Amino acid sequence: MSNELLKAFRFIKEKHWVDLTHTFGPDSPHFSAFDSAEFKTLFNHDDGFFAQSFSFAGQYGTHIDAPIHFVRDARYLHELDLKELVLPLIVIDKSNEAEENHDFTLSVDDIFAFEEEYGEIEEGSFVALRTDWSKRWPNIDTFNNKDGDGNNHAPGWSVEALSFLFKERNVKAIGHETFDTDSSIDYQKNGSLLAEYFVLDQDTYQVELLANLDQVPAKGAVILNIVAKPDHASGFPVRSFAILP
Repeated sequence: MSNELLKAFRFIKEKHWVDLTHTFGPDSPHFSAFDSAEFKTLFNHDDGFFAQSFSFAGQYGTHIDAPIHFVRDARYLHELDLKELVLPLIVIDKSNEAEENHDFTLSVDDIFAFEEEYGEIEEGSFVALRTDWSKRWPNIDTFNNKDGDGNNHAPGWSVEALSFLFKERNVKAIGHETFDTDSSIDYQKNGSLLAEYFVLDQDTYQVELLANLDQVPAKGAVILNIVAKPDHASGFPVRSFAILP
């Protein structure tokens, strides 16, 4: 068995790996309700070694949201199983639509169109919405994309599309390139993040602020979400990456 495992390891190492994670720091875009991150040097090499302290909200940079982030009495980050964090990756490309309409919101019809071209989305998949919003990183102004009245405009998922994915296709988790699951226009209309609540209410997680989805095929890749294990955390920066077929 160990020989088979090592063969699989060598096979995987020969594949192309894509980092889906932004490098982040104090000057990076972040959710407006959070303070900017603080990185401090505690000791430098003149002291004998280099060590730092870091202060940031759990939902900072490319990060994972545990169910407890929005849902009372739900699972914390440390309660997610390791095998939940490694999943087949589906990428729905709506980058052209998001470029033309910054308020683009993924619909069920968009999913049907994807399946017509690539086949039905498999049960247990991680579904990522590609909008190329990540290419605006690390420019805070273009990432926030505010209009003259101070309202953000960014693409996202509709509740109907998410309900279809989780209820009809039995997907496991989702991810996107923006701060929020909901499109900005849906948030402004509904007054709350209904899509984000819906996802986390499925007793699963999501990954926000993904990068480099333009380097990943629609089907066939695997996503790995490597994250620290703070006690009773609602979320934390994650190192997400894809292994291509």
